[in-house]
Amino acid sequence: MKVLIIGLGSIAKKHIEAIRKQISNVKIYALRTGSHVTASDYPNVINVFSFNEVEFETIDFVIISSPTSKHFEGINICNQLRKPLFIEKPLFSEITNKTEQLVKDVTLAKTKTYVACNLRFLDALKTLKNLVQNKRINEVNVYCGSYLPDWRPNVDFRKVYSANKEMGGGVHIDLIHELDYIYWFFGNPLAHRSFCKSSSSLEISAIDYANFIWEYSTFTASIVLNYYRRDAKRTIEIVTSEGTFLANLLENKIFYNGQVIFQSEQKISDTYDAQMKYFIDFITGSQTSFNTIEEANSILKLCIQD
Repeated sequence: MKVLIIGLGSIAKKHIEAIRKQISNVKIYALRTGSHVTASDYPNVINVFSFNEVEFETIDFVIISSPTSKHFEGINICNQLRKPLFIEKPLFSEITNKTEQLVKDVTLAKTKTYVACNLRFLDALKTLKNLVQNKRINEVNVYCGSYLPDWRPNVDFRKVYSANKEMGGGVHIDLIHELDYIYWFFGNPLAHRSFCKSSSSLEISAIDYANFIWEYSTFTASIVLNYYRRDAKRTIEIVTSEGTFLANLLENKIFYNGQVIFQSEQKISDTYDAQMKYFIDFITGSQTSFNTIEEANSILKLCIQD
């Protein structure tokens, strides 16, 4: 099997490792666009520097892990060549007429797509989704806060994509996972609104606090995201008529009325392997579609349009 990766940043390394666990004889090509990562960091990866160097007829699928602002170009070119697409989240950095048309084009072409939201493969979330099926839900509260300067050690956080509005960064985009899994659990909300700001002590231009309110027929979901919490917290609380479920995603545990009812040794890093296995099974025909470009575009609209 041959795979093309567009963009060779830190997330690409996780995908490369995941692919090699699934396919022993894979040949990986990386389309480089000025990345600071050197070839020695990625042994046995073949570097190419333009689309013209790629023999697309031999490529089995493409991973798009370039900066979000570059996704449109990669998706557009690869769709014309009808290659399956594994697209790193978020799908785009903005919603425009062009992005809307591209989503339609990809869907009409029946190109196989998956937008990578690896938390859908976390044991605690998968289990919680099943536990609350057919429960009478009264309230959902999601919180995800961590400290942006700790995300990339030895890198000036003010210079990275996440911190810069002009680069398409922001906590609402970076932590779209939280919006994604609520959509996965409960579907499209009947109504939605949001409040976003950038006024914390981080002093960055990108949004560093976001609060989304999604309304469903019998309950409201509140989703709070931030970049400035030093003691990281990532939880979802679901209040039902019978009791309260609380999933701690960092510990991969579920509590019910304060008592642990589920825990897993799985690490969040393990979800990248499960995710890649799903995708390879999907493009080879043994899995159904899941978080396609069309679905991811719907979630992105909820994220950046009020």
